[in-house]
Amino acid sequence: MAPVSGSSEVLDQFPTMVGLISAFGLVFTVSLFSWICCQRKSTKSNKTPPYKFVHVLKGVDIYPENLNSKKKFGADEKTELSPKSLVSKTSLHLDLEKRDLNGNFPKANKVRSSPDLEDFSQPQLPENEKDSISPESIKSSTSLTSVDKPDTLGTLFFSVEYNFEKKAFVVNIKEAKSLPAMDEQSMTSDPYIKMTILPEKKHKVKTRVLRKTLDPAFDETFTFYGIPYSQVQDLVLYFMILSFDRFSRDDVIGEVYFPLSGVELSDGRVLMNREISKKNKSAGRGELLISLCYQSTTNTLTVVVLKARHLPKADTSGLSDPYVKVNLYHAKKRISKKKTHVKKCTPNAVFNELFVFDIPCEGLQDISVEFLVMDSDRGSRNEIIGRLILGASADGTGGEHWKEICEHPRRQIAKWHMLCDG
Repeated sequence: MAPVSGSSEVLDQFPTMVGLISAFGLVFTVSLFSWICCQRKSTKSNKTPPYKFVHVLKGVDIYPENLNSKKKFGADEKTELSPKSLVSKTSLHLDLEKRDLNGNFPKANKVRSSPDLEDFSQPQLPENEKDSISPESIKSSTSLTSVDKPDTLGTLFFSVEYNFEKKAFVVNIKEAKSLPAMDEQSMTSDPYIKMTILPEKKHKVKTRVLRKTLDPAFDETFTFYGIPYSQVQDLVLYFMILSFDRFSRDDVIGEVYFPLSGVELSDGRVLMNREISKKNKSAGRGELLISLCYQSTTNTLTVVVLKARHLPKADTSGLSDPYVKVNLYHAKKRISKKKTHVKKCTPNAVFNELFVFDIPCEGLQDISVEFLVMDSDRGSRNEIIGRLILGASADGTGGEHWKEICEHPRRQIAKWHMLCDG
């Protein structure tokens, strides 16, 4: 058995060991306290704040709100802001993007406005007028270009194809771009599109409403069964672009007519885009195919009335009996008139009749041709189905057709034209 005297010696030395440990701990605590005090004293003598928050998106130093304004936004420690160093918000934003990852400016660069930004945002003015620049004047000068732009109704993008296996005609309404704002408060629209296949108007569809957009992306496909491929060339796609209104009648933005004659669908899908035009209150008057040729050597104008299609019914009893009256005008005075034969009971008449007019002046500047599609009625007065004007001052396709024959004399040029109310 171990001697008892050894354990008694250890017990006797235990108070001494505890005292040494306590003394060492006291010395360490005093030393740590002294070091902390020195660190606090040195920190107070430093002008920079003890902490800061860094904006990770732009690298902007954002200090606490209780600091002075000159310490905010990472201002230089040795320099103070002066009237010469004041910069605009836009130039400050540009310079902040040039900071390094720590949110500081490079030493070679100073906080100043960017010449490139000044050239872009403000017009160049003489030195004596620079002091009078105001935000209102800058805003008005930058908005001049937008005021000069003409009002447009946008563009419609769509595609057409024919599925030979299912004997179906397929239309995909993709999107519309740059529509006008129909809501004056929010300066936006809630557009949707109605589509009809003319002339029967049996197939009527519409897209969903897209909220608060001027560039709606519909991407909706409509398949029409039971339409033979041989009849596709005689069809016309009619698109009406509207803006939904919860409290009143929907606003009509515009319309697009797209005749399928001349569109080859045997090779697959055909992508199309058409400018949206203002809605014609006389829509549904039908179309007229006219061919013109100007002979500059003989100073004559050859007019060929080829076809009419999609003519409306004269009354509820039956189809119309159309014929065409052709009037030649010189300086708004009628100098000659012709007319075709009557075609009985048809909305799609084929005339193929040629007329030659002598022009009383050199060139076609003061010449215009009027076409009146009439409905022959023995029992009463003949009614006007539709009207068409071709001339230098004519709108739409009438003016375009006239311009082409003036630029290409001795060439026969044919075009389809929409008829208006008489």
